[in-house]
Amino acid sequence: MAVQINPSILSADFARLAEEAKAVSGTEGADWLHVDVMDNHFVPNLTLGVPVVESLARATDTPLDCHLMIEDPDRWAPQYVEAGAGSVTFHAEAAAAPVRLAREIRAKGARASMALKPATPIEPYEDLLRELDMLLIMTVEPGFGGQAFLDIMLPKIRRTRELIGKHGLELWLQVDGGVSAETIERCAEAGADVFVAGSAVYGAKDPAEAVRSLRAQATAKTASSAWACDH
Repeated sequence: MAVQINPSILSADFARLAEEAKAVSGTEGADWLHVDVMDNHFVPNLTLGVPVVESLARATDTPLDCHLMIEDPDRWAPQYVEAGAGSVTFHAEAAAAPVRLAREIRAKGARASMALKPATPIEPYEDLLRELDMLLIMTVEPGFGGQAFLDIMLPKIRRTRELIGKHGLELWLQVDGGVSAETIERCAEAGADVFVAGSAVYGAKDPAEAVRSLRAQATAKTASSAWACDH
């Protein structure tokens, strides 16, 4: 599949979310808007919830990719689909019944995604991958934007891409944390095809141009990467 760039509104101006969403939309703009939901329990930060997602969904035509960094996603995740999210990501470390939850998210009409913290290995979840539409590998510890990219996650991205290929899955592989012009090519070479970028987009003078530039970098590197040539 084509490279996708999902700007994270965690780095946007929360007082101007509708305008910030429009700033990265349009031709060759954001593929999705990445919405970080934090509850100050699963991670030490508090952001936004269902009402803001409902309002944002009404304010933009760009689909919403909601990343739930919360406790008890089995209870709350379906509400984000109902609020207008097109993709909902829950954390493997927080879900009590990940297969059941993924199926419920899909049944409600959204893409089901699962996230792994940096210290969580992919291998125990190999048999679960076919239940998902996307897997998110965190390349920083979840909770705050603007962190430095963890290079030690690159082998994990490669192993995940190998598992996707092994089972012949059409599974998107997303990375989130420290993604920028300096790191996106390494992620693409390792096997990621969906990239969450926060400060690299909203910290730029022209956010829309930042999206286009990041996509161009990732697309070029993917085209020359061994995993894409074998796909």
